[in-house]
Amino acid sequence: MPTKNDKSYFSSNFTLGILGGGQLGKMMLYETRKFDIKTKVLDASDEAPCKIACNDFVKGDLMDYDTVIKFAEDVDVLTIEIENVNVDALEQLENKGKTVYPPTKALRTIQNKATQKLFYVDNGIPTADFSRFAYKSEIKDSIENGGLQFPFIWKAARFGYDGQGVKVVRKAEDLENLPSGECIAEKMIDFKNELAVIVCRSASGEVKTYPVVEMEFHPEANQVEYVICPARIDDKVAQKAQEVALKVSEKMKHVGLLAVELFQTKDDEILVNEVAPRPHNSGHYSIEASYTNQFEQHIRAILDLPLGDTQSKVAGIMVNLVGAEGHTGDVEYQNMRDILGLKGVTPHIYGKKQTRPFRKMGHVTIVNPDIAKAREIAQRVKETIKVISK
Repeated sequence: MPTKNDKSYFSSNFTLGILGGGQLGKMMLYETRKFDIKTKVLDASDEAPCKIACNDFVKGDLMDYDTVIKFAEDVDVLTIEIENVNVDALEQLENKGKTVYPPTKALRTIQNKATQKLFYVDNGIPTADFSRFAYKSEIKDSIENGGLQFPFIWKAARFGYDGQGVKVVRKAEDLENLPSGECIAEKMIDFKNELAVIVCRSASGEVKTYPVVEMEFHPEANQVEYVICPARIDDKVAQKAQEVALKVSEKMKHVGLLAVELFQTKDDEILVNEVAPRPHNSGHYSIEASYTNQFEQHIRAILDLPLGDTQSKVAGIMVNLVGAEGHTGDVEYQNMRDILGLKGVTPHIYGKKQTRPFRKMGHVTIVNPDIAKAREIAQRVKETIKVISK
């Protein structure tokens, strides 16, 4: 691996390997292109958004041990843009001296939501009360014996994403169609706001945080609709959120980005919901609004380069573009011309050719010196653009 003092990352044979070829990887590649850092990407889909932007694309299963081992043979540093990868393979690569970020130990903890929650308890990190179950049938037994009460949040321990693997359970019938594997049942929190803090940590331990953002969720899809930066909260609450996020980062000893999702309770306490060890939806606003966007920061951190300025240049709001209900098939973006005519609006289209209900297809950033005005324009964007099938 190059030393801190040389510049052999740039315009050289140094190769950064990325496991996952989705939109997060694609936006990471904007930054490697900017720095002329050679990249190699592994993804199972021939139509992965990363395919057009990396130097070398390999089609393969991220969960297959041998595929991941073989992919990493000729890369110098290996990172991820999705958690669902074969951690046993990554551990073997680490043991053989390959540089892997985030470290396998942190990734193992995060990959499993039950393990993640136990980590918070063991490290004195505030989080919602929960119960862990090996099988769904154990939930029914717990309810019948008075150990668990409605309503609660059911979460699959593994492989959840974009609102999948999470469900509000209000009555016994709500359990019927849920998968039967390992899961947690989490106490429902009466919260004021859902917040997030992105912490960046370099390989040598330099740490910075981005401003606290506020997240507004779609009530049905359990997906973020708007990310608002800065969050419209009291400074003391923001400071507390930063402190909790930094504690999670310190205890987890990750390298790269760690997105910490938080609840602000009615009493202004801060509870950790869950974390992601990679660039995150809550940081997309940073491409237009921050001095150093989250994707560049991730690259800086894993290559042990000095971390950039995390402050915002201007207030920013992100709107997720998701597939409209009732539409599946070849995608069409309606009214793009109309939103491009609005002040401070920048759309990002991820390159997924097929749409389906609630699939993340892109996002739009709105920047404005006045956060209230930015939120107003964001609402117009949301009401104007339509992601439908042809």
